[in-house]
Amino acid sequence: MAYELADRLVVGIASSALFDLTDSDKVFREQGEEIYRSYQEEHLDDTLPPGVAFPFIRRLLSLNDLAPEDPLVEVIVLSRNDPDTGLRVMRSIQTHELPISRAVFMQGRSPHRFMPALNMSLFLSANQTDVREAVDAGLPAGYVLGPPAEDDMNDRDLRISFDFDGILATDASERVYQSDGIAGFRAHEVANAAVAHDAGPLKDFLAAVNRIQRREEEERLKDPGYRLRVHVSIVTARNAPAHERAVMSLKKWGLRVNDAFFLGGIDKGEIMKVLKPHIFFDDQATHLASTSRTTPSVHVPFGQINKDETHSEPAQD
Repeated sequence: MAYELADRLVVGIASSALFDLTDSDKVFREQGEEIYRSYQEEHLDDTLPPGVAFPFIRRLLSLNDLAPEDPLVEVIVLSRNDPDTGLRVMRSIQTHELPISRAVFMQGRSPHRFMPALNMSLFLSANQTDVREAVDAGLPAGYVLGPPAEDDMNDRDLRISFDFDGILATDASERVYQSDGIAGFRAHEVANAAVAHDAGPLKDFLAAVNRIQRREEEERLKDPGYRLRVHVSIVTARNAPAHERAVMSLKKWGLRVNDAFFLGGIDKGEIMKVLKPHIFFDDQATHLASTSRTTPSVHVPFGQINKDETHSEPAQD
């Protein structure tokens, strides 16, 4: 990987996740690539409006004020656009004053295979094919859903929420639930309470977020008036007694969260309305159908439960 990026939290972002490309996609779908290229050139100075992941990315990048000389966070555009049509994206980034300077543009092809070389622990896109190809290749990627979070410029907090199984851990226990039901699942988790789960697709991303949280704690030691900005929660359908293995796994991985919601089947969408995360990651589309009505949500199509799902495809990113 690039040495400069080795110690940073690096996120790859497709323009379709960062901006609202509804109008551009309509042109691409209805009139084809050449007209789309002309449309983007004609609208080069028309700033793209924020998309689902915009508030999350803006807040994540704002954490670089903790280390201005050696930024903690790097966001890199990964796009199917060619460099010409990508100019509008980069100009919009500049107008929105986002400190993003690096980009990979690959005409009509997904650039996700460059993630390891760029030390990326997350790739976000509204192109489901790109996301699924990345996940199938063992890379941490997610498909964005829902509205942008309310982006109060006076609110400096960053709230990140994760499901547990199929996100931070593998879906091994979920497969037990699918085959043996809730009773078999609980018995399995109790019997293995002291055995840490194998790592899921976003474990390394949480580890990188935890590094920033530790940097915040160092800042508070120097300045007692410093207010912690990053808040992490897990929101899972697990409940007692299956909660214990999730907590012990985090501990054995050397990771932590600030809050945990063990809901036992309660609708996650209702919790999100109160919690108000800037982004929520889950592996199950059924859960996200509820959360994405009010919360910027990310479908990580990992594990057996996602193998046979069908999906529609946005046109371009």
